[in-house]
Amino acid sequence: TSQDQLGGPQVMHPNGVSHLTVEDDVSGVAEILRWLSFVPRVKDAPPPCLAATDPVDRPVEFVPSKAPYDPRHMLAGAPGADGRFLPGFLDAGSFAEYLAGWGKSVVTGRGRLGGIPVGVIAVETRLSEQRVPADPANPDSHEAIMPQAGQVWFPDSAYKTATAIKDFSGENLPTIIFANWRGFSGGTRDMYGEVLKFGAMIVDALVAATQPVFVYIPPHGELRGGAWVVIDPTINEAVMEMYADEAARGGILEPPGICEIKFRAADQKKAMHRLDAKLRMLDVDPAINAEAIKAREDALQPSYLQVAHEFADLHDRAGRMKAKGTIREVLKWKTSRAFLYRRCKRRLAEDALKAKFAAVGADAVAELKAAAGPAYDDDAKFVAWAEGTSAKIVVEAALKAARTKDVAAKIKDLVAGLPADARAAALKAATA
Repeated sequence: TSQDQLGGPQVMHPNGVSHLTVEDDVSGVAEILRWLSFVPRVKDAPPPCLAATDPVDRPVEFVPSKAPYDPRHMLAGAPGADGRFLPGFLDAGSFAEYLAGWGKSVVTGRGRLGGIPVGVIAVETRLSEQRVPADPANPDSHEAIMPQAGQVWFPDSAYKTATAIKDFSGENLPTIIFANWRGFSGGTRDMYGEVLKFGAMIVDALVAATQPVFVYIPPHGELRGGAWVVIDPTINEAVMEMYADEAARGGILEPPGICEIKFRAADQKKAMHRLDAKLRMLDVDPAINAEAIKAREDALQPSYLQVAHEFADLHDRAGRMKAKGTIREVLKWKTSRAFLYRRCKRRLAEDALKAKFAAVGADAVAELKAAAGPAYDDDAKFVAWAEGTSAKIVVEAALKAARTKDVAAKIKDLVAGLPADARAAALKAATA
């Protein structure tokens, strides 16, 4: 057994202890500096935003397909069929993947969106493998290679997701989750591997998040089952927002599954006998026409089931999600970069001002709405107002009034229990 076998990169990178592996010390220092470029200078400071080198309003040209694809291309871009580079969601050249050797069914990293540093989590749609090496100390052990399906959370990838969310929040980075999960792996091996515990850790990380978290179901992506449960924005409504692409799907069960529960064989037959003219004629004498009725039902069954699946699929589309209030807005992939940039910039500006009001015990939302006026309801106008000089004047005046009100309330509470003469003496001394 060598030192490398006990704790070398071939062990520490695949198990998630090491975020990155590099060839030499110079590369290691360069990667450390690159990571630090995403991190605020001091704790609780805003993210270090840079001037945008990639136009914010450019379209996102790499389009995720229904077929399995590399999610890194969605983030960083990739050459198209004609050899032309198709830019992805993030600023060109800004994406850096971390923890790539661990939990390969999820991709995590840091990048920039219009110069704003963000943490990103995407989903591997292709088949991946988890490799467990043989133990050199046990001659009877052997290497195990376990396949992992795409769009599924396994114990390692669920833990990786929770770790990434916690890291991003600790670094004061806004987080964008490109949600494309059909659920958690439910096999005996994975249940024994504590997949439910690691799924709960995702919820814990989101509850503790302090920076904006944007959940976006990408084109041809879907969010199902327990996967929806652990990243639903109601977990932490103060920081979380959910969006869906116009070509995305979302719901606890997929159409075949919901139809098995809501539109079973007996329900299908009732619908056939209610709607089909030939069956209604045969129902005049069901005893004599039993065989004909059975044959007609068998002939209609595939068509009715297909229509039922389509009806259930309509319920899972983005427009319906918006109507039910489960998402904030329906997005178009090509313009999603510009939309989420402006939304992220607005949330950062808004949260910074809310923190100032909260520090003096004021109702942050009410005070900010009053200070911003009509601009509060428009992202672009709010950012322009927040970055202007008039906002500083208005906010400082509102903060001064809030501090005065807060101090007056505390003094009132302090002297409330004193006798009248002692109270008068205390107030006289305070104003002397």
